[in-house]
Amino acid sequence: MVEVPVPGAAATPTTRPATARVGMVGGGQLARMTHAAAIDLGVDLYVLAVHPDEPAPLAGAVTRLGSPDDLEALRAFAVEVDVVTLDHELVSDEGLAALAASGHPVRPSAAALLYAKDKLHARTELAALGLPVPPFAPVDTVEDVTAFATQHGWPVVCKATRGGYDGRGVEVVHGPDAAAAVLSRGGRWMVEAHVDIAVEVAVVTARRPGGEHVTYPVVETVQQDGQLVELVQPARIAPEVAEQATALGTRVAEAVDGVGIVAVELFIGPDGTITLNELALRPHNSGHATIEAATTSQFHNHLRAVLDWPLGDTSLRTPAAALVNLLGPDGPDRIAERLPAALAVSEAAVHLYGKASRPGRKIGHVTVLGDDAEVALSRAREVADLLVGPGGRSTRSGT
Repeated sequence: MVEVPVPGAAATPTTRPATARVGMVGGGQLARMTHAAAIDLGVDLYVLAVHPDEPAPLAGAVTRLGSPDDLEALRAFAVEVDVVTLDHELVSDEGLAALAASGHPVRPSAAALLYAKDKLHARTELAALGLPVPPFAPVDTVEDVTAFATQHGWPVVCKATRGGYDGRGVEVVHGPDAAAAVLSRGGRWMVEAHVDIAVEVAVVTARRPGGEHVTYPVVETVQQDGQLVELVQPARIAPEVAEQATALGTRVAEAVDGVGIVAVELFIGPDGTITLNELALRPHNSGHATIEAATTSQFHNHLRAVLDWPLGDTSLRTPAAALVNLLGPDGPDRIAERLPAALAVSEAAVHLYGKASRPGRKIGHVTVLGDDAEVALSRAREVADLLVGPGGRSTRSGT
């Protein structure tokens, strides 16, 4: 690991006394938005980034360069900070466990993080607790997939047990030939029954080491190819279903002993049945609207939680909030020239991540608050279109 000067970023901590020093492994947009919250709280955020031009280093976070799989880099990083937390799950289990064994607080723990890193582990452990997961099984061969489908019906969902994100490593397959194509990629796979989904939601909870927690109103999410493209908060679901979803999400956060933000993705069926999908133990895209919409954002509460400070109010400041992700368009990135027109929409909040644009890559988001969810979502879409065009947010019908 090396310390490196980064243009526009602090390579060394400031001379003022910090209220705390938090180390975040990863320098992406989640670290960038956590850095903004850290400034509010007088916290020095250190990031362990692979490259100096990642979003958080460019925003001024104290930057150390190193790989999340390099134990010595992790050890040197941990010595500088009061607690280590994460911008992503792609950190070695052994490295985090070694830090904890050496007396460095790591939140979430390696054991908790395994629920987000390993889908088969999460399904197995949560099913053993009686929580509502879809039928699943590990698979090695096409015959394994076919046997599962014979019992549960085609299509089935094949998932890489590790390494998938934003829809990568998740494939809906309709027959043996498609299953063979998926398994030919190598790695470990599991299969799940295909769930009939009326709406997808997420429950975002902030949890301290002692178990104290606060939970945000349920978020309704819209996915395209496994990637979140827009959301509405609170979710447009029946109050009793929202109450059940909240109870399930907080129960999962407790069951995995998560510390910091725990985001639990849920499927809601046409009859209101709730099924667990996946979870993340870090700030999550489903919580981004809380920057403007909630009394305390998920990023502030993540810092408070990992530092074991009192948690903030999660109530919404507004009847409705809508968010649209900005995805890199197929053509050239013209955000700089288009930004003034977008900023002329006074009710919209634009967040740009400082990332190079590639087709389909998340490069920012737009949030709009209002009294009506449909109106707020329509306005957020309009602003996204001003910045990246309709192809840079979603191709779903009607958008």
